[in-house]
Amino acid sequence: MFKIAILGCENSHADAFIKLIQEGKYPELEVVGVYTDDESANERMRTNYGVYTAKSHDEFVGAVDGIMITARHGDNHLKYALPYIETGMPIFIDKPATASVEDARKFAALLEKYKNPFSGGSSCICTEEVRAIKAGIEGGEYGRVIGGYLRAPVDLKNAYGDFWFYAQHLVQIMQETFGYYPKSVRAFVREGAVNCLYRYDDYDVYAEFVAGNYLYHLSVSGEKTVAHTDILVNEAIYVHEMNEYYSVTRGGENPFSLSDFFAPVFVIDATIRAIASGNEEKIHRL
Repeated sequence: MFKIAILGCENSHADAFIKLIQEGKYPELEVVGVYTDDESANERMRTNYGVYTAKSHDEFVGAVDGIMITARHGDNHLKYALPYIETGMPIFIDKPATASVEDARKFAALLEKYKNPFSGGSSCICTEEVRAIKAGIEGGEYGRVIGGYLRAPVDLKNAYGDFWFYAQHLVQIMQETFGYYPKSVRAFVREGAVNCLYRYDDYDVYAEFVAGNYLYHLSVSGEKTVAHTDILVNEAIYVHEMNEYYSVTRGGENPFSLSDFFAPVFVIDATIRAIASGNEEKIHRL
């Protein structure tokens, strides 16, 4: 039996993964316990799933074969991983991978050093709509790409890192669709929204981070035609993520390169700098 602990259980992602495992979808996996610093989440874990709730994030060292980090605050992700990385165990890292470029560089260096299998990121890139648009671009269905548009929710003020908390959903949908390495960004703040222009080598992508609702939308403008779709976020995304993590626990390939995996952190960082400066800001890389 491959034993795992889930660290940071404040959101619905942890619930979804525990349910899938307890329903027997992955019979080789066992959740031996969870950790969160949110007592209401601890109570939910105990009541709904009967799992052990640890007193500290490092309590499972030596007792598990892998960890899943689903903490809401990206500042906790590297912190929670550090006691376990040296074992080389598989690690799932939820969005945002980190909440600073400094942590991203440290995290990536450690994962590379100790050869940890890893998966995670934004669950929204697992949707059928994003995968279909991406396939259309790669297959030349729309012709040469000349631009794009995205809309996704954002939470501008919260206890989990403010803009960092939700921004990776839009950012990684954009990267998965148009490429992981835009060159620069400009940001325009309006009431309840942050409107951004991300500049790629050959085209620009316009993005709206909108507070107050959960509408996701993606459009691509090509020389031949325009493709557009609302993005439907449902429980199937968690199955896709769980399948990826299960694969790496079985020796499968990582679904991302380290550079791609941490690229959203650098886009979010540049967006925050653009909001603060009012200028076009360069997007750095790992």
